Amino acid sequence: MTPAYLTAPGYLLGEIEQDHHEIPGFAARAREYGMQPDARLWGWGKVHRTEKPLEELVVETGKTVLAGGRRDTGPGKPAIGPADVDFLVLCSTQFPGDAHTHGRFMETVMGGLGLDCAFLGLTLNRCTNLVTGLGVAEAFVRTGTYRNILVITADRCATESARMENFALFSDGAAGCLVTAQPGDYEILGSAGAQDNQALDWHHDISADLSRQVNDTLLTRHGLTPGDLAGVLHTNLYTPVVVMKERLAGFTLGQLDTTNTARTGHCFAADPLINLADRRTEPGGYYLLAASVPGSRAAMLLHQPTTATS
Repeated sequence: MTPAYLTAPGYLLGEIEQDHHEIPGFAARAREYGMQPDARLWGWGKVHRTEKPLEELVVETGKTVLAGGRRDTGPGKPAIGPADVDFLVLCSTQFPGDAHTHGRFMETVMGGLGLDCAFLGLTLNRCTNLVTGLGVAEAFVRTGTYRNILVITADRCATESARMENFALFSDGAAGCLVTAQPGDYEILGSAGAQDNQALDWHHDISADLSRQVNDTLLTRHGLTPGDLAGVLHTNLYTPVVVMKERLAGFTLGQLDTTNTARTGHCFAADPLINLADRRTEPGGYYLLAASVPGSRAAMLLHQPTTATS
């Protein structure tokens, strides 16, 4: 099987930054959810919104990733530009329009990125879309189907009233990276997922049991335990929610980083890659990209080569 690498992670936040209390109806929603008005308790901070269409978020983020791919040269690390990309995986919880407009949407995306390749759209996995899409890209690379895959996720709130939920403050944004057969920033050691088809409804809780199942599948095959990870790159849900669920999954406070909960908000599926891009990683370290929604958990295990720089 061909080795697979993740390289050049990048992201874009909505261009309009606002404090959480400026979200329309924020105080009323907090009262509705019975949430104590203490920003430090929940990790309330900034949210980011955009007036750009989704395709513009995709193109701008893709250009950032590809610029990183072209710069990411060194011994055994050839540059990767638009002409080298042979597949695109595009993720979103809600693509605009329908079958009548999706063709024009993709024409804009592919033309804006300068790509001449096939693509795949992924949406039904909700906020695990990105990690799931990375797993698809990894499988394509390992089987030799494609060599250089651009993976992008992008989302924006449909309405301002949907920006606050009882588990997160949502921000508009996008993130992406390259999954490639060429040596890159991180070696992909594997992907795994676990699902409970009876608990997929929005009103169910996130399951720590599913997270432990993924750990058993993904870490055990490499002789690792949760404690061996240098960091867990999780979603930016409210601080007590994500800390409780990830600790129940077997991780420690020191492996988690909730800094971006207040800085960026919850950018749908993009959070794990945003958090990876912002983290100062350690050569030789193992890292887990992880995302959970009710009824589902997806994760990807990364290893930073000792010769890489962060």
